[in-house]
Amino acid sequence: MIKKAILIKALSEGLSAANLSILESTQLQFVEYIELLVKWNAVHNLTAIRDPLEMVKRHVLDSLVLLPYFEAFCKNRPEGRVSVLDVGTGAGLPGILLALCRPEQSFVLLDSNQKKIAFVQHVILSLKVSNVIAVCDRVEKYRPEVLFDWIVSRAFASLSDFAHLSQHLCKPDGQLVAMKGIIDQVEVEKVSSDYRIEKMASVQIPGIEAERTLVFMSITQKGDFGAK
Repeated sequence: MIKKAILIKALSEGLSAANLSILESTQLQFVEYIELLVKWNAVHNLTAIRDPLEMVKRHVLDSLVLLPYFEAFCKNRPEGRVSVLDVGTGAGLPGILLALCRPEQSFVLLDSNQKKIAFVQHVILSLKVSNVIAVCDRVEKYRPEVLFDWIVSRAFASLSDFAHLSQHLCKPDGQLVAMKGIIDQVEVEKVSSDYRIEKMASVQIPGIEAERTLVFMSITQKGDFGAK
């Protein structure tokens, strides 16, 4: 295992390059998260990325580029309070990292893989995260009592499938956010007229050359948005 000081330095430099200001105490929690992921990954194969330094770039920084957009959305909600659903969270990305940054907001991390949810629950307990609930279920079957303001997915599905599978969980004035790589125009054109792509933002991850795109969508169809 790489020494913690090396991970802290790599993380600090990456956050600075991304123009992200994160509390040092929260940065230490990010490092603890990586250490937990490395240990669990050796047994449960949660992610194909094995190198802790690569995890800093491809998991932590890759997830946190969403933070400024999340904060902007929160400012426009009543009293600044937002409920977030992370669909297909896997090892808790990006949900657990956003939750550590913004403890005043509430998060549900959803995945159908029990071992991945078990890891997320272990992280919640180990890092004493009080604003996150981990749920093992398929998104199309998940029926919470309350709908969500913001639904995010990271490399979960096509834009069309993500919107279709998640729309019953979103408030009528909520937002769907897909974290993608290169966007294919064909994929964009397949998005139903029931949904509107509000904007697409290209983002640069420090240390990663591959293209990243954030896609923000709203629901335009009229219908029953209540949980069933």
